[in-house]
Amino acid sequence: MSLPYTLGPSAAHQAAFGLIVLETDETLPIEALRCFSAPGLGLHQTRIRMEANVTPATLADMEARIPEAAQMFPTRTALAAVGYACTSGATVIGSQRIEAMVRAHHPQAAVTDPIRATAAALKALGVTRIGFLTPYVESVSAPMRALMESQGFEIATFGSFEEGDDPSVARITRESIINALVALGEDAAVEALFASCTNLQTFGLIDEVERRLGKPVVTSNLALCWHMLTLAGQPTQGQGPGRLFALD
Repeated sequence: MSLPYTLGPSAAHQAAFGLIVLETDETLPIEALRCFSAPGLGLHQTRIRMEANVTPATLADMEARIPEAAQMFPTRTALAAVGYACTSGATVIGSQRIEAMVRAHHPQAAVTDPIRATAAALKALGVTRIGFLTPYVESVSAPMRALMESQGFEIATFGSFEEGDDPSVARITRESIINALVALGEDAAVEALFASCTNLQTFGLIDEVERRLGKPVVTSNLALCWHMLTLAGQPTQGQGPGRLFALD
């Protein structure tokens, strides 16, 4: 039996978003769903190949793969914003270069990445002196610190898990991350904390750390999702954890 039907708007009739997620990322695809759950919003995710061993060289290799990943989003959907979801990769490749490659296929979309989004989030919170936590080896974390400092942020405290294997990063325990953030944030000079890496599991601990320290916590995933919504002109209040998503 052939049945009649009509066509209407897609589920993402208010705003559609795209995430380019690393092949090795097991955390962001889960955490991001919370931020884009409002009726009328849609989150489309595609993957980009990435070696498990995180080094400046393996991060730079992703540049050539970004155009292909950007083409994998639904072709009949106009994306309001696209996020390239790698903090260290964006540092190595450069936010402007990533934006140009994505917009070559999605010219109507705003484009961001975790390092660009974090700078915007910290400015929105009105803070400049940060405690900086990363899971990375020094060759990866040093350029990130330099980039943040070049944008006017002071890294008052810094700590790293010195982990080079990305799948292992996704398994760093809640207790380890909380203890690290609290240790970095107890310094009186720290105004806010930044936990870098989209593979760190952070959404479930942000509120607790903020309560314990009385200071805002920004993470790669938190900032990226907030910035994508902001760039698309969508409400952010209450769409995620922490003080960032409490801003008007």
